[in-house]
Amino acid sequence: MDENKDKEDLKEYAGGWMTERRGTDAPMFLKVAFAVISLSCLTYLIVYMNGETGHADRGVLVQAFNKVTGTADGFMYFVGGLIAIYIIILVLFAFKKFRD
Repeated sequence: MDENKDKEDLKEYAGGWMTERRGTDAPMFLKVAFAVISLSCLTYLIVYMNGETGHADRGVLVQAFNKVTGTADGFMYFVGGLIAIYIIILVLFAFKKFRD
């Protein structure tokens, strides 16, 4: 009888590859990690959008390359905007309370 109750308390996803107990939630550190990792990706994109131009050895080469090929700042800001939208949706989804 206890075995039946345990099976009823489990939710299966992906054809049984993933299971979770009903009423449990993801740990808070994991939810925060999603947001922190996403924000660090957005920061990295904005900081190094045109390459590492301030580097002591490669900086001059990167600046020369950017001068010859041009930069795609508009496109990169568009991608950054998409990442920002993703982060907002991710945070709302991660911290939302679900009801069974």
